[in-house]
Amino acid sequence: MDLGGLETVVANSAYVSARGSMDGSSAAAMRDKKMRARLKLPHIRDCEHMKTSVDTTFDNMCIKQPIGKRLFQQFLESDATYKNAGELWKDIEDYTICQEKEREQKAQKIVNKYYKSASKNFCSFLEEKAVTRVVEDFKHVRGDLFKESERQLLKHLEKATDGFKNSMYFLRYVQFKWLESQPVDEEWFNDFRVLGKGGFGEVFACQAKATGKMYANKKLEKKRLKKRKGYEGAIVEKRILAKVHSRFIVSLAYAFQTKTDLCLIMTIMNGGDLRFHMYNVDEKNPGFDEKRACFYTAQIICGVEHLHQNRIIYRDLKPENVLLDDAGHVRLSDMGLAVELPPGKDKTTGYAGTPGFMAPELLEKKEYDYTVDYFTLGVTLYEMIAAKGPFRVRGEKVENTEVARRILNDPVSYTPAFSKESKDICEGLMHKDPAKRLGFKNNECEELKNQPFFKDINWGRLQSGLLPPPFVPSATTVYAKDIGDVGAFSTIKGVVLDNKDTEFYNDFASGNIPIPWQEEMIETGVFGELNIWGENGKLPNDLNPNYVETKGGGCVLL
Repeated sequence: MDLGGLETVVANSAYVSARGSMDGSSAAAMRDKKMRARLKLPHIRDCEHMKTSVDTTFDNMCIKQPIGKRLFQQFLESDATYKNAGELWKDIEDYTICQEKEREQKAQKIVNKYYKSASKNFCSFLEEKAVTRVVEDFKHVRGDLFKESERQLLKHLEKATDGFKNSMYFLRYVQFKWLESQPVDEEWFNDFRVLGKGGFGEVFACQAKATGKMYANKKLEKKRLKKRKGYEGAIVEKRILAKVHSRFIVSLAYAFQTKTDLCLIMTIMNGGDLRFHMYNVDEKNPGFDEKRACFYTAQIICGVEHLHQNRIIYRDLKPENVLLDDAGHVRLSDMGLAVELPPGKDKTTGYAGTPGFMAPELLEKKEYDYTVDYFTLGVTLYEMIAAKGPFRVRGEKVENTEVARRILNDPVSYTPAFSKESKDICEGLMHKDPAKRLGFKNNECEELKNQPFFKDINWGRLQSGLLPPPFVPSATTVYAKDIGDVGAFSTIKGVVLDNKDTEFYNDFASGNIPIPWQEEMIETGVFGELNIWGENGKLPNDLNPNYVETKGGGCVLL
């Protein structure tokens, strides 16, 4: 074995060993004790000023923020006025993610406990229409049975916001927001092997030292970015990744800078991309069966729907940009071509995408909206099943102008591998008229999700990450090129960084991204280790304004 091969073996061994920490329970064993000790909540006196600066709107603090939601639910358990409503909230969430065979029994218990006027737990804040709908319809085990009830429930719970803000649970939330706001740099991460490279730098597997959580570190070389005029693309991708939070999109958890690089710490996807699995895993039988293609397509829809709900057009959906994690779930990656629609504007222009995937209206240089992403979804689904594109055979040498002509004019032909259901959904997604195309309507993809092709998908369980994937990548396989094959960058010469560049880098390096950071604290057990309360509801020392720790380790009460 040559030195290059030995380097790859050693790097792979360390990386595979670290990957053992991917689930929260084993992440603790991979922590750096000194760095973990630095994750410490301040005394409330040291962060009380943040009580007026944190966003305390109900939707953000109590719904979207993972730690905020947990602390708000703990508050509800302690408050006699809202305890019952808090329990209904948890029961509805439990119903949404349970298996179909359990739904009728769970729905019956919810109806008996909260929807019967004779019950001591009857939720009188629910409108009669919502109560009647659930009582009459619960045996049909619909996934959206409690949709209207949950809307009314959250409207009711919003009234508890002021009580929460006057409680010790809110003070604990402020402590965590202070910890979240602390600066972060390369000291907090340990890099493993290089996984690949892009136009501006390399991507490394890395680990958060304090928690043991694995990430991918996308390093953008400062001088290379400046020379190739990559600033705008870098800031757009960073802004979009920081804005979206979905288990079906690669998340951005941290953004910081080193002397030479801008670093984006993102979800690590160890399982390779869909294109690799379609063509390279079983070369004699390329593509996927319909069950597997259906699962991936459903998860892609959830990711695309989230982007569109945040007014973002992806523009580059294709198998290479759909990545598998350790468990076999998929996420969308590479937001470099994405565009965010400004307020009040519903369409955009601009030629962007990959030949063979671009929608007709984009090729014709017309204005377009989210519908272009559903055309690319249809192309991607077709390729998963047929193991070739609908407008270009794999390996075919054909000019892009001919591919565009086919997209604009030619009907799609289907092999016997397609069932009626898969053919129908592909036709609906690849309709040449965007107005008739399946996709995003009324701020959701309900019509698309209800297509017969998805009849076996439990969307509640899928969206919670509880549906078992049809394929699980090997835990001991590194789905990346050998280190020597990744290729090295040449040295950038003649580029001088000035004050304007420094200003851009400082703006880019915004530190922790709140929601992914909070998810990391919860997943790795750090939240539970820090969220300690006094006995019998007593105020813990770090929230007691009169508590002072003495140098000898004792305490005094002022």
